[in-house]
Amino acid sequence: MKILITGVAGFIGFHLASCFLKKKIEVIGIDNLDNYYSIKLKKKRLQLLKKNKNFKFIKCDIASSKLPNYIKRYNFEVIIHLAAQAGVRYSLINPKKYIKSNINGFCNLFESISSKKLKKVIYASSSSVYGDTKRFPTLENQKLKPKNIYGYSKILNEKMADYYSKKFKIPYIGLRFFTIYGKWGRPDMFILKTLIENDKNKIFYLNNHGNHLRDFTSIKDVIKICTKIFYKKFSNNKIYNVCSNNPQKIKKVFELIQKEYGNIKYKNIEKNNADVLNTHGDNSFIKKDIKIKRFENFKTELVDIIKWYRNIKKYNLF
Repeated sequence: MKILITGVAGFIGFHLASCFLKKKIEVIGIDNLDNYYSIKLKKKRLQLLKKNKNFKFIKCDIASSKLPNYIKRYNFEVIIHLAAQAGVRYSLINPKKYIKSNINGFCNLFESISSKKLKKVIYASSSSVYGDTKRFPTLENQKLKPKNIYGYSKILNEKMADYYSKKFKIPYIGLRFFTIYGKWGRPDMFILKTLIENDKNKIFYLNNHGNHLRDFTSIKDVIKICTKIFYKKFSNNKIYNVCSNNPQKIKKVFELIQKEYGNIKYKNIEKNNADVLNTHGDNSFIKKDIKIKRFENFKTELVDIIKWYRNIKKYNLF
């Protein structure tokens, strides 16, 4: 069995590739190693993956004209498409990058697979498609009202997935990721950013005085879900919320970080208009359909991440 993972040097891609390699599944990974965040961190993730002989890495942008030639060289049964331009606030100042990667790249990748005999495609969507919804917990069939280009690009991905599913007659499984956290995570995300900026002797700016709710979801749960989807047979397309259904107040999370890591210099600021106020997803559909019994405990995982960060920060990856 072979699998293609795009965005393999990213947070989720790295963890999924590691998981499948441990299961003796061959992984072909694609990434452009862009500088949206630390390239040193991405290269370290790749270094760990390359220790396994069943891993093949291709450095390529998914929007590149070179991609179809790379795709032709390899056979694989499943695609997990994670490569995308991430970041909600960044989409306000550089929207064209989101068009190139999230829309043109999505199209380029799936126009390149017409000769492949695939069992399924799993692709990343986002809770950003819901925008500032007032209905919680948020269900998959709720009206979508994104606030930014990033969210709109993910809605378009879902529509494009429907088109390509009909074109190639294979199921496309969309995963609306909420706030994913864990070891080897993105340094621009709340938990790691708090620790990193503190160690750089910077003041951490606590958006909206910490009065946000975020549905933090462990990378361990993402791995469990994607593994089950990988082995499950699908006859049609699906869209799932990937969330804990246990939102945390950012102010409380900040206090927990201070308790575990020590006093952190911070300043309260007013809400950034790019951000949604609250995220709280309903995960009953995926729990029933994929048979997920329980999700990781947030406080336990947070303590574990801080321990990991204490050990890894000496390598200056951030």
